[in-house]
Amino acid sequence: MNYKGIYIVLFLFFSLASPVFANVLPDQAAQQISDFSLVGYEEKGKKSWDISGRSADIFTEVVKLKDVNGNLYGKDEDVNLTAKKGDFNKEDGKVSLREDVVITTSGGAKLTTDSMDWDRKNQVVTTKDRVNIDKDNINIVGIGAYGEPGLNKMALNKDIRVDINPLSPEDSLDDIVLKDRVVITCDGSMEVDYGKNIASFNINVRVERPDIIIYSDKMDIYFTAGDNSAKSIKTTESMAGSIDRIVASGNVRIVRGDNVSYSQEAVYTAQDKKIVLNGRPRLVFYSTEEFKNASFGN
Repeated sequence: MNYKGIYIVLFLFFSLASPVFANVLPDQAAQQISDFSLVGYEEKGKKSWDISGRSADIFTEVVKLKDVNGNLYGKDEDVNLTAKKGDFNKEDGKVSLREDVVITTSGGAKLTTDSMDWDRKNQVVTTKDRVNIDKDNINIVGIGAYGEPGLNKMALNKDIRVDINPLSPEDSLDDIVLKDRVVITCDGSMEVDYGKNIASFNINVRVERPDIIIYSDKMDIYFTAGDNSAKSIKTTESMAGSIDRIVASGNVRIVRGDNVSYSQEAVYTAQDKKIVLNGRPRLVFYSTEEFKNASFGN
């Protein structure tokens, strides 16, 4: 991104405001204004970002905003960030958002948290607080997050829970099987890349479906690509929430009813519903039920 236009806007802002900042104590606002706004433009005159507030207290180094509303205007997707409070750092342009922070994208993704640091120059958002992310039919909850403002690539730190095809209030118990609901938990960390349709989980990973539970130290889950129709946002790919393949590794344990299998690696493919066990596979049968869909590796 060309920041020439951005620098011009900030230069004018700082130049006009700097005389007011003289001889002001750090804890005193130099100026209080309503309907504060800043806008950044690309070299060709296209708006690239803006940030506004219902009111602003302008200090020497920071502008403190109330009812913050920020936007990023991208080639494929626009991003909106809102919060009750925010600090705009005049030196590096970074924004710290607090209280009821919400990120929404034109592609339908939404993130909510209590606080968020927004680095516009590097296109990164970070938080140490609990986050909730909804995109397609996948809900992700965890503590601490780092990633792109557009939420296409995110990393969560710990205490992760992912619901695929999550239940809605009107769902009945019979709908659990019909919706093929999947719940994934891990101690962390977890990374999700919607462009590549992959999510990676670490430490005490547990995947639960109505018919099977898989435990492992690490797990990579590959999703099928979504529908890129003319009505949808023009991104490369989008998760549809359907699992295509699961690769579990490290102390793998698979539970199907009363039957349990152990291995160092397991590969599950949704198309043929087969599980391939590798690395000293061992099966324990507690019933006469046949384990028809298991294939064994080395």
